[in-house]
Amino acid sequence: MAKKLTQKQNAESGFRASAKLSTSMQRVLVDLLDLQLQGKQAHWNVVGTNFRDTHLQLDEIVASARRLSDTVAERMRALHALPDGRSSTIAETSSLPAYPTGEVDTKQTIDLITERLEAATGTVRDVHDSVDEEDPTTADILHVVLEELEQFAWMVSAENRKPEK
Repeated sequence: MAKKLTQKQNAESGFRASAKLSTSMQRVLVDLLDLQLQGKQAHWNVVGTNFRDTHLQLDEIVASARRLSDTVAERMRALHALPDGRSSTIAETSSLPAYPTGEVDTKQTIDLITERLEAATGTVRDVHDSVDEEDPTTADILHVVLEELEQFAWMVSAENRKPEK
């Protein structure tokens, strides 16, 4: 027999993220937001051999990071956590190293973006197990983030790799 829902039994009174889960998701959110910003900085200032492909690939990374950050932030809100995407918060708490100013050669851009993709995936991997313990559904979102960012890291880094003998 189906239980009748009362007014108090709705999404607003459901599962709430712990402080640890909220902090973990905030770390992922900040890195994704910074990846968007740094990806655009790279996109606007990349120069050199294979410019067009690098330029276009950077836009793909930015679009993915934007979509993933929105998913993470909306999941946080669904769990009654408060996402903080302010520029000051990103600058103070991102695990990504700062991006250089000015024009950057395509080969260096490839290495810099790979480093940032790997930093962001490192954060996701760092928080994954504790997130999974508390909320497997949220961990499923982290799996998607890892899948996409690690694929980008592989594809981007392949540009500068030499075949193994």
